[in-house]
Amino acid sequence: MALARRETDVERRDADVGKLERVSRFPIVSTVLLALAFTGMMISIWMIFLYAPTDAIEGDAQRIFYFHLPSAILGMLSLGIVALGGIVYLWKKDERWDWAARAAAELGTVFLTFALITGSIWGRTTWGTWWTWDARLTTTLILWFIYIGYLMLRSYMGRTPASARAGAVLALIGLIDVPIIYESVNWWRTLHPQSVLPIGSSPQLPPEMLLTLVVAFVAFTLLFSFLMVQLYQLEKMQTLAQRLRTSLE
Repeated sequence: MALARRETDVERRDADVGKLERVSRFPIVSTVLLALAFTGMMISIWMIFLYAPTDAIEGDAQRIFYFHLPSAILGMLSLGIVALGGIVYLWKKDERWDWAARAAAELGTVFLTFALITGSIWGRTTWGTWWTWDARLTTTLILWFIYIGYLMLRSYMGRTPASARAGAVLALIGLIDVPIIYESVNWWRTLHPQSVLPIGSSPQLPPEMLLTLVVAFVAFTLLFSFLMVQLYQLEKMQTLAQRLRTSLE
């Protein structure tokens, strides 16, 4: 009996080692996404600084908008991926969805941080201050703290089913903040500009600016997708490495 159990442990350990070796390879999809993201970024940077017209009121400072808005949108959408991954994990008990949730949370934190930084720089040039407790800014900062809380919770509880369940609940609660962020400029008096992409209405941008924004958003999305694949692979490697380390103890 003990010999059979030992053989089973060895087989499982060998399988985990094989998975680690396969995961450590750079997948073709990553190469394609990296090439597309790099190309998209180069095109969008050219359009932002050379193609898009200068704003009549804010001048060249308005060009930071093409970096700020895509990163803010992706930062908010990431929480949807986190919540979806958590829900499907709770339903199917498939750890791959938890890997996706953790990867999306890390990326959401990065992109939302970039949005807050670029927003502060933009606000300094237009409002004369780096920060104000504006409704849009405050609700976005709350979302950033939700991301930080999620990452701290997952780090503290480790790679356990209880950690995945707690993370899923926190993501679902945090998801309530996303529509509040979007509607904040309509519900409260705010310094933040109204949405240039209102739902159910035509975009409030000249054609050249709109095209530049679309290209920038596509480029940021490709970059997000590339990083998502890398972080997913990293989460998988860390889980397999932890499992292998446990089997050796």
